[in-house]
Amino acid sequence: MSCHKSFSRSNKSVKNNNEFVWFKLWVTEGYSVRQLEVISGRSHSKLKRIIQYWLDKPPKLRNDFSNIKHILFDGTFVHGRKSIVALMDNEEHTVKAGEYGIKENSIPQLNKFFLPLLHGGLCPKSATVDGNPQVIRLFRAIWPHIIIQRCLVHIQRQGLMWCRRFPKRTDAKHLRRLFQQVTYIRTNEEKNRFLLNVKQWENRFGQLIDKRPEKGRVFSDIKRARSMLLKAIPDMFHYLDDPKTPFSTNGLEGYFSRLKADYRKHRGLSPKRRESYFKWYFVLKSR
Repeated sequence: MSCHKSFSRSNKSVKNNNEFVWFKLWVTEGYSVRQLEVISGRSHSKLKRIIQYWLDKPPKLRNDFSNIKHILFDGTFVHGRKSIVALMDNEEHTVKAGEYGIKENSIPQLNKFFLPLLHGGLCPKSATVDGNPQVIRLFRAIWPHIIIQRCLVHIQRQGLMWCRRFPKRTDAKHLRRLFQQVTYIRTNEEKNRFLLNVKQWENRFGQLIDKRPEKGRVFSDIKRARSMLLKAIPDMFHYLDDPKTPFSTNGLEGYFSRLKADYRKHRGLSPKRRESYFKWYFVLKSR
């Protein structure tokens, strides 16, 4: 006390961890730096340094995925033609892994995404996907015994689009009614009734459609809708055998909607920090 001087010990790691709360609000709530100025009392430049500090230190991927048994997998575009893919645990309804810059139809990039998960013990019983053939092929190559459940909402949406909203052809009208039933099947009796209706439609219209050489836009779309439905049927109803298997990827679609809304508030990030932003988002806001 006689020297009239005071000293304090500086611990930067504690200081950075205490400031992490402002970065977390920036990511999870979509607050701008100006809004954080009002809440925190920190200066604009100080908050930008905090954000940049944590963006330069992306989180590491979790190590244990062995408890995840029923998953949803999907991808979406978020920045121009750049896309993200994510994997959600259906039982916890949380995203367990996601990555920016992975194309959903690229086998090498998907391999890069799934390899760390495989090493982390991921061995799911079922996977609900949107019907992308590359994704299905890769899932069955990595986990030969996995049950692939096709997303019924994707099947219905695509089928109704190909059949048109107000079809004029008789075959398209009947096929549209079949697609409208897809998401309402909850029992094996309803499933058998649906399959019987598909068989009747196929006997009446499908075989004739397959033989006709027409190539018009409307007729081609009806052929696409028929082909998609027939190929999807073997993987459409696994959720009836196991209630834990989701019949759609709506949980992940909703998550993507929230993610895009939050990301739009932080446009202008550099490619490197954009990738880090999404890594933090998947960790801090997994629901």
